Amino acid sequence: MMARRASLFVTCLVDQLFPRIGLSMAAVLERLGYTVDFPENQTCCGQPAFNSGYPEEARRVARHFLNVFETSESIVVPSGSCASMIVLHFGELFASDPEACRRARELASRVWEFSAFLTEAARVEDVGARLEEVATFHDGCHALRELGIRNAPRRLLSHVRGLELREMDPAEECCGFGGTFSVKFAALSGAMARDKVEAIVRTGARTVISLDLSCLMQIQGALSRAGLNIRTLHLAEVLASH
Repeated sequence: MMARRASLFVTCLVDQLFPRIGLSMAAVLERLGYTVDFPENQTCCGQPAFNSGYPEEARRVARHFLNVFETSESIVVPSGSCASMIVLHFGELFASDPEACRRARELASRVWEFSAFLTEAARVEDVGARLEEVATFHDGCHALRELGIRNAPRRLLSHVRGLELREMDPAEECCGFGGTFSVKFAALSGAMARDKVEAIVRTGARTVISLDLSCLMQIQGALSRAGLNIRTLHLAEVLASH
């Protein structure tokens, strides 16, 4: 039987600031029997330039991504926003370049957000994790609204031994990060983060879990400024615990 392989695209934030999330993702995949590789010449998916209105710069970065991952069997991404960029927007970026567009669309079929990969490709929901904690889950906008990912992380978390998951009310409101949105509209971004913190506090949870590190950075900052002893964890960190 041929060994299953998974290539990690760890994203800029994981690579530069939170490598433990990439390590956690690798640990979970290896526990499930995958051979994990990390293409070292990977950089960015191009999303910051794309969202800021610089399509030519985004195309250059996206073309490098295609070159790096073109032969990968599966590409697993710990970010709904980056996965969405690759799956949904590379085709838009290369609309005037038929060959690059073909390559982008073919590659998109092998790109997975982490929780979707586990539940749909690996077809597993119980990864043997244990975490004694009361937690709540934040739906990142790109994963929820662009990729339609809502149930996959919750199914995975329902099998984490010792974990009590309490839903926020409202559960699906944006945290206010939005990449450069938080820079261009800082006051609005901060107000949205404070609303999110209020929803978190109402649950009584001590941990906030999400699929997107950018959201967790925004939420952790708001929690810290409010003086609250509530931590944030990426789903991969939760699933790697045992």
